[in-house]
Amino acid sequence: MCGIVGYVGHRRALDVVVEALRRMEYRGYDSAGIAVLDGEGGLAVERKAGRLANLEAELDEIGEDRFDGTAGMGHTRWATHGRPTDRNAHPHRDASGRMAVVHNGIIENFAPLRAELEDAGVELESDTDTEVAVHLVARAYAEGPTAGDFVESTRSVLRRLEGAFTLVFVHADHPGTIIAARRSTPLVVGVGDGEMFIASDVAAFIEFTRDAVELGQDQVVVITKDSYEVTDFDGNTDVPTQPFTIDWDLAAAEKGGHDYFMLKEIEEQPTAVADTLRGHFVDGRIVLDEQRLSDQELRDIDKVFVVACGSSYHSGLVAKYAIEHWTRLPVEVELASEFRYRDPVLDRSTLVVAISQSGETADTLEAVRHAKDQKARVLAVCNTNGAQIPREADAVLYTRTGPEIGVASTKAFLAQMAANLLVGLALAQARGTKYPDEVAREYQELEAMPAKIEQLLGGMEPVRELARELAASPAVLFLGRHVGYPVALEGALKLKELAYMHAEGFAAGELKHGPIALIEDGLPVIVVMPSPKGRAVLHSKLLSNIREIQARGAVTVVIAEEGDETVRPFADHLVEIPASPSLLQPLLSTVPLQVFAAEVAQSRGYDVDKPRNLAKSVTVE
Repeated sequence: MCGIVGYVGHRRALDVVVEALRRMEYRGYDSAGIAVLDGEGGLAVERKAGRLANLEAELDEIGEDRFDGTAGMGHTRWATHGRPTDRNAHPHRDASGRMAVVHNGIIENFAPLRAELEDAGVELESDTDTEVAVHLVARAYAEGPTAGDFVESTRSVLRRLEGAFTLVFVHADHPGTIIAARRSTPLVVGVGDGEMFIASDVAAFIEFTRDAVELGQDQVVVITKDSYEVTDFDGNTDVPTQPFTIDWDLAAAEKGGHDYFMLKEIEEQPTAVADTLRGHFVDGRIVLDEQRLSDQELRDIDKVFVVACGSSYHSGLVAKYAIEHWTRLPVEVELASEFRYRDPVLDRSTLVVAISQSGETADTLEAVRHAKDQKARVLAVCNTNGAQIPREADAVLYTRTGPEIGVASTKAFLAQMAANLLVGLALAQARGTKYPDEVAREYQELEAMPAKIEQLLGGMEPVRELARELAASPAVLFLGRHVGYPVALEGALKLKELAYMHAEGFAAGELKHGPIALIEDGLPVIVVMPSPKGRAVLHSKLLSNIREIQARGAVTVVIAEEGDETVRPFADHLVEIPASPSLLQPLLSTVPLQVFAAEVAQSRGYDVDKPRNLAKSVTVE
């Protein structure tokens, strides 16, 4: 998500940091800021909402002389806590103005830490979770057993923090030192000649050095211009690190070494899902990011509409199965472009769940406004803090995937499915249709999914080989039942978007009602199988569907749970996915279809990131 860079060396830090931020603009952001140590006990900070150009214009106006120094750090923020404004932009300073911090990730226990600081008389100036960290370190530096020790003060606070974060601290009393730490979010050290870098991405420093060190989990690095030292949060130096040499050029570095951003984003899906889930189960309860609806208002809901477009619509179809199963509320899933034109029946007891990656999708925004006009409640699932749809909603759940550069959605889609499941659990919790231990169990099952996605991604080479083999096919069909049906629709959409092929997704039970006429020798048909344990009846029926299409000469590609030997005789190609609860299976079964579509598109010579005729954010109806 956020872009972070730190520099200590012999160059003018301002120039190094601003250029590094420019190279990380591809990550997407909503504000930018810098902090420079002048070496004479001063710390200069500037930050601005909006594009990096806004910050540069501000620096030109106030004069860059006060930013002369050879140590500094910079940040581009993707808002999570607090709207994208000047006051919420990073870096954040302590009360004395002598210490600053930048941050990527989420400090999950920031609320009690903030209350602790406020009780002690500290006045916080932002709405962020980040600011608590700099005030806590400043307090540890000023008093107690770590007083005067910048490094130990920082470590003592890191041990108190919960969540996923990269944090970088500078202090005017220590102008040649930068301290950085990571837990679950990226942090890399760049090792130069008489200069050191830290960054969330090697693109920040690849112009100056290709020697790098990747930090491990719960590690701290202290850099000076001539050295770096890595410890754990307790100060132990016997910790594993991973030195490596960057052999990519700058363009490839921005893409993590991949040919396309989309391929990188497919690989980022375990992190995207984990970040979306993180921080939403507190004290045994599901919590949303912004909730202006009381539990009583949620209990009064008697019907749910899900409105969305494209891949977001498919994520809503998956949500329907979970919400109805967990809450016993009727759920209708509508294309946002059709919703307000058919005069839907809405009132105060209706909840409209609006799903949009950008938060600016015109059709979805107009559906939200129509729902509000009819006095319905609106809950937004969105990836962009401060966008129009979450601003107009009564409650918000953010998918913290960071920017998605590839036009065809991948990691945003998986994160939306995870977020929608959280919405279902929040409704079940408020309505009492699930006991607290049941909600906890479902959340724990969700928390286990990123590791399974990671496992699955490690075995995708056979899928790529298959895609290259089938790339010349004129068409591909996709079949599924239950939650496998929306996955089939999404798989077909990806192939249309990326490879410009005729592709259709069907509910497998509808096969005999017309679509079976399309089956002919050699036609690839991809089948998403339900769990033989969780959905045994549907599993047996889908086996019958596979027999029907195989008997007519189709090439069957079957996505099935590991250990499901019943499908093997009917699969010309078998793709196995880890076992999971049925309602969560789309988080896994979607992944091979993304990889398949991207590889087919590459084989056909198309730009995977920029499909023809498509835009990332559709802001017209």
